[in-house]
Amino acid sequence: MLSWEHTPSLIPMQRERAWVEIDLSALAHNVQQLQMRLAAGTELMAVVKADAYGHGAVAIAQSALQAGATWLGVATIPEGIELREAGIQAPILLLGATNTAEQVQAIARWRLQPTLCTPRQALVFSETAGKLTLRQPLPVHLKLDTGMSRLGAPWQDAAAFGQLVQGLPHLHIASAYSHLATADEPDETVMRLQQRRFEAAIAQMRQAGVNPPKLHLANSAATLADSALHYDRVRVGLAMYGLYPAPHLAQGIDLRPVMQIKARVTQVKAIAPGTGVSYGYRFIADRDMTIATVAIGYADGVPRNLSNRMTGLVRGQHVPQIGAITMDQMMLDVSTIPNLQEGEVVTLLGQDGQARISADDWAETLGTISWEILCSFKHRLPRLTINQPQPARSAQQPTARPSS
Repeated sequence: MLSWEHTPSLIPMQRERAWVEIDLSALAHNVQQLQMRLAAGTELMAVVKADAYGHGAVAIAQSALQAGATWLGVATIPEGIELREAGIQAPILLLGATNTAEQVQAIARWRLQPTLCTPRQALVFSETAGKLTLRQPLPVHLKLDTGMSRLGAPWQDAAAFGQLVQGLPHLHIASAYSHLATADEPDETVMRLQQRRFEAAIAQMRQAGVNPPKLHLANSAATLADSALHYDRVRVGLAMYGLYPAPHLAQGIDLRPVMQIKARVTQVKAIAPGTGVSYGYRFIADRDMTIATVAIGYADGVPRNLSNRMTGLVRGQHVPQIGAITMDQMMLDVSTIPNLQEGEVVTLLGQDGQARISADDWAETLGTISWEILCSFKHRLPRLTINQPQPARSAQQPTARPSS
């Protein structure tokens, strides 16, 4: 019997089946490209909710901050705690709504910055914060609903909401913001209506003596659409990960996909005409074929509805996926690939040579959005970072002095 000392390390095995590659140099490139588009004085918030859209929150947050982002955005308290436990000290905005005293305590303990959407929520925060030994008031961010009909106080009530929060002890208004519903659409009518509502709400607040020190409105699409939407901060998710929110927003900026999905061939076999492939025989060979079984399936996040509708990249060539995608495996028609061997790598998303498959390709086939594709890959796929950029020389780092 083998002892633990003889058990193979799991690290080399991370690439034995299937994995996600995260290109941190592409991430840094995207952050820098976005910064070049920002209005003067505008900060970039890296949105790393949902495990950084499936990319791995800690590594992405660290790299985004190193590349120039100054804020991080998460959806839940545990997402924020994960970043703090990793040693990340940057300000973290909690984009989701929180309503209980226990949540307020966790927010204060982990130095997260919450979003306030309702008067009741503000009262809970103030009352709970008053029972804590805080060195300074808890920074809070006022969310205004200008047309998304999701979270936020009605924009018409901005002055009253702001006055309420400003008058509560133990709270400090750190920003006011809203979220755009149609910024990725070519028709800007709704987006401009929301912008006008946002500015009217802020004007009302200021007339009432409430002056949020920072304003933010733009998501990735609005960041790319118009610098007039940037205000003091932009909240960028999809574009940071290298995808365009819409084709018409791709002009003038070079974004590089950060994520690639790869898997290995585990068996190669020849099949005859009339042979069925996979469950339900949704594919039947119409000729002599060579097929490859690849170690990735819907339990890893490859949508089963892509069965017979997608390709993989093998040696820089597109090859069709055939038959039903199964829980842990899929089959490819590799008849055009001579002498394919077990262990060779198939790229499901990403680039191989000049050939490329993007999350947009899958999304278009499925009638969904690329955001959903990125977030779908399960955590039994290891996230492996590649191309770590070299850190820039710190301003505090001593430099060599010329000899006298």
